[in-house]
Amino acid sequence: MARFHTLPVTAVDRLTDDSVALTLAVPPEFRADYRHAPGQHLALRRTVDGTEIRRTYSICSPAPAPGTDGPRTLRVGVRLVEGGAFSTYALKEIIAGDAVEVMTPAGRFTLEPAPGQYAAIVGGSGITPVLSIVTTLLAREPEARFCLIRSDRTSASTMFLEEVADLKDRYPERFQLVTVLSREEQQAGLPSGRLDQERLTGLLPALLPVERVAGWFLCGPFGLVQGAERALRGLGVERARIHEEIFHVDAKAAPVPVSPAPAHSSVTVRLDGRGGSWPVRDGESLLDTVLRNRPDAPYACKGGVCGTCRTFLVAGEVRMDRNFALEPEETEAGYVLACQSHPATEKVELDFDR
Repeated sequence: MARFHTLPVTAVDRLTDDSVALTLAVPPEFRADYRHAPGQHLALRRTVDGTEIRRTYSICSPAPAPGTDGPRTLRVGVRLVEGGAFSTYALKEIIAGDAVEVMTPAGRFTLEPAPGQYAAIVGGSGITPVLSIVTTLLAREPEARFCLIRSDRTSASTMFLEEVADLKDRYPERFQLVTVLSREEQQAGLPSGRLDQERLTGLLPALLPVERVAGWFLCGPFGLVQGAERALRGLGVERARIHEEIFHVDAKAAPVPVSPAPAHSSVTVRLDGRGGSWPVRDGESLLDTVLRNRPDAPYACKGGVCGTCRTFLVAGEVRMDRNFALEPEETEAGYVLACQSHPATEKVELDFDR
């Protein structure tokens, strides 16, 4: 069950003009709670004028080795979002010695180390979870190879530049790095420009044997991830080998559908071993209904992106406004995002414990 603990900040490292990495110490009594798979994320919480603010940030540090009691530290990357309540606080106010409320790890954009060829296409801060994935993979699995294709605006805006360069130095035979800058010409390498579907369709077969890649990891803005998925599908890559995590969705690019809901509906919920049933208010998401009665319900972004509020639909039907977190096989198995779900039948039953 997701829970929050207060963790001390031990370092704040400036990565670029608009991003930092926060290092958090994990006390021995909480280390088991913060064991994480490479690629998972954390929700950070603060309260401002009585309003709770939660934001999700991917863990960029390697996953703890099997057999250990859990991580001694956690590191997350934070990029400034214009008007962002938490990112502004992180970049301008947090200093070493402060404390932050941190939810236990969540997310399914993960890779357990195994032999084989893997690849990632990332944009901007999408490097963050992939840094944990590739660092953990190459350190633990000598028969693994990884190709990282990253897109950034300029070299000065590129997060974790030194960390990625270090990987290239440590694993020159097993780590392939391809960098594309959209607003700056490079002295060597690929010409500048966006990594769209057309460009990736021509580029990927020239870089690596696309058909032999065991797993593709796409992370970044909605447009980049969507274009990369279409390029891969056009090259014959089956959907099961493509894993996606979206950091930002433009409302214009992904409009929210509108459909009628029952006049009177209720939701029955199982959460952390306890159940309850409550009426759903007009226009309210199922997550908001649950939170009015069970404030411990798991959530972070409320935008259909992070997947923290994933729950199993036991009975009834729901309408999901958006879904940028669940894989097709998860929705087919009956999972929904509570933050985006509205009742389509008078009675709905959810199980957060599955």
